[in-house]
This record gives sequence, structure tokens and C-alpha cells, in this order.
Amino acid sequence: MGARTRGLANNVLTSGKLDATDALSGVVPASNIANASLTSATSFGSVSGGVPAVASDPPSPSEGDIWYNTTSGKIKFRTQVGAWATGGNMGTARYLIAGAGTQTAGLGFGGYTFPPSTNRSETEEYNGSAWTAGGSLNTARWGLAGAGTQTAGLSFGGAQPTQTGATEEYDGSAWTTSNPLSTARRSLAGAGTQTEALAFGGDIPGSPTVTAATEEYNGTSWTAGGSLGTARNTLAGCGTQTAGLAFGGKTPTSTGATEEYDGTSWATSPGSLNTAREQLAGAGTQTAALGFGGSNPTFPSGTGATEEYDGTNWTTSPLTLATARYNLGAVGTKTSALAFAGNGPLVPGIANATEEYTVAATTTVVG
Repeated sequence: MGARTRGLANNVLTSGKLDATDALSGVVPASNIANASLTSATSFGSVSGGVPAVASDPPSPSEGDIWYNTTSGKIKFRTQVGAWATGGNMGTARYLIAGAGTQTAGLGFGGYTFPPSTNRSETEEYNGSAWTAGGSLNTARWGLAGAGTQTAGLSFGGAQPTQTGATEEYDGSAWTTSNPLSTARRSLAGAGTQTEALAFGGDIPGSPTVTAATEEYNGTSWTAGGSLGTARNTLAGCGTQTAGLAFGGKTPTSTGATEEYDGTSWATSPGSLNTAREQLAGAGTQTAALGFGGSNPTFPSGTGATEEYDGTNWTTSPLTLATARYNLGAVGTKTSALAFAGNGPLVPGIANATEEYTVAATTTVVG
């Protein structure tokens, strides 16, 4: 008998029979496989790094998690589902309005209406479904900014029609005049709380009118902070005095530039809005923000486009405002925001419409 060659799939036993059982282990070169089909396979081993199999759903899954529930025989994954939904209309339709608070405890104040051309002083409070009248501003104005909460709000800046530094504090029922901004301005942005607020950008008297000036409020008076890297007006802002966010605006062209404030200076973010725009609104924090609405030369009558910021980049949301608009008010967070008032392709051109943005995690079942 000649020499016998022992191979992975060709073992000759002393009985003369062939044993191919150890072909179930080891590595078979792809060139030795004539047919890679698994149609005749009867069982499969575990797959390292695949979908984990569990007898019951995890108690606190994170977004992006996927698993196979062996009890129900279903594949499941965790994702987020959201929408812009219609809320209660404001009592007074207006634009160039400011806001403070949250989606279920919001505050809208100031603004402008026409005809006739009128600076507004009305304040309205939102309870999650409807607006009711609150105490009026002492100084009626438009193009102002806001910060704080429904029961501890702050209004600052604006025009009547010339720029003002007027600052007022709200206690849940009435506004009290405080020390004004050092630099009177309109079309600025704000962030923070009633006792730790941030004011930045806007229009000032003179030429050039667009400013990069930033001021910090301590509950009594304003002091100078670090200037924006890009001077602009009609921008949006959110966050806190020590972790603020500025984005969008006019420079004098529409921009998507985004900057972050650390309590001392502004740094340019590597991410810009995907849709450069001015007269937009924002909500959230420095690392979890929402930007929506606004206008630019491409859509001068306003947009409903919505974008989400993760602290580095902006991502366009598939969700858009039902009512495209600009010069609107906003409050809330990245996952629970409120948009109200504004103007755009409307009749008569000024809105009292309110929309609620809500995103929540949900478990989806496949099969």
C-alpha cells in the first residue's frame, strides 16, 4: 500500500473507512469550497459579536441597542421617535419675540405687530397645552432676548424702535426693571438663568451695526465677557453662562457658524449648521441643542428646517415645523422644545401658532 496523506477532510481509518468528522473544526481555504451555499446546513454555532440572545428585554436599553428575545422569538432594537405637534395658539400673534422656560412651563414676551406698527409688552405663560396672560413688560420692545424660567425670567435688549439695553426680571407674575446692558442692542441672543445670564451679538447704533460683544449678568448688573469670533445679529443661542452656544445669524450674509462659550471666551465649533440661516431659534444646551426656523436669500419667507447638535456636529432632522417661519420664539431642550409666534408665508404674515417638538426613546420589534 502506498503512502497515505492525512488531511483535514481525508482521514483513513485502520478499517479502511474514511473519517471526515474533524472537518467540522479548523479552517478550510475558500479555494477548496466548491459551493458556499448553506442551504443544507441543519444547525449553526454562536456568532461572536452578533446580535445577543437574551431571555428577557434589558431593563434600560440605550439608543442603538439591538437584541434577540429568545422567549418571544423576536429581534428588537432601541431607537428614537419624534415629531413637531400642534400646541395651543398664543393670545397675541407677533414676531421678533423672546422666550424663557420649558415646553410645559414656557414664557413668551415682547415682540412686534402690524398694522398698525406696535411694540408689544404682553407676556404669556404656557402650561404645556395653552397660553394665558402674564404681567406685561415695563418697556415694550421687539428684537429682545430672554433667559431663565417661567417663574424667574429675564428680558434684555431690543428696540423701541432704537436700540435699548433695558433689562427686566420676572417673578412669575410681574416684571421689575434692573440695570441695563452696557451696550444697547437689538436682534441679539441670550442664554442662562435670571442670576447668571449671557447676552451676545446683535445690532448696535452706528456703523458697523453688527456686534460681537458679549455681556454676563450676575442678577444685578452686566459686565463684559469675551467677544464672539464672528460678529452677527439675528442669531440663536442656548445653554448657560459658562457653557453657552451661539449659531446662525447674519454677518451680513446668512451663516451657519457655531461657537461655544466657556465662561471666558468663545471657540469656533468644527460643526456649522447644514442650512445657513438668520432669524432662527434655538433650545437646549451646549452639547445637546436644537436649531429651527429662520430665513435666508433662498427661502426669504421662512423655513421649518430643524437641526440637532451633539456638541461637535449638526445633523438635519427629518422633522420640520408645520408652519415655516422666522423671527420666532423658542424654549426648552433638544428633545422637548417649544416654537411659537414669528412671521413668514402666512396670512396676514404674523403667527400665533405654537408647535411642540418631542423626541422619546422607543423599542421597535422586528417580525
